[in-house]
Amino acid sequence: QVQLVESGGGLVQAGGSLRLSCIASESISSFNTMGWYRQAPGKQRELVATITRGGSINYADSVKGRFTVSSDNGRNTVSLQMNSLKGEDTALYYCHARRQEGFRTNYYWGQGTQVTVSS
Repeated sequence: QVQLVESGGGLVQAGGSLRLSCIASESISSFNTMGWYRQAPGKQRELVATITRGGSINYADSVKGRFTVSSDNGRNTVSLQMNSLKGEDTALYYCHARRQEGFRTNYYWGQGTQVTVSS
């Protein structure tokens, strides 16, 4: 069973920075895509950033220029550097992985780490 464990969330003032990390129980090179989603109270879960096995990166428009996603195969880790944080970035952040296995696509989620930005 794949496990994704997030860390690095917390309380930060607007304009500050946080770095989230996600450690996978398996080699991250086994996943087609990994990344981060977030869910604010009363809202749907939304994509924040993804990175493919080949290194292609995608960001939500709301975080472009402020957030940076990266991966470290040696440490089985995907990270999200978040700068210039705003109140609207407050949410539960989830690590996500997708793996294509033949005709089946498997999705995996972490438990989430809370990010709270105070204004």
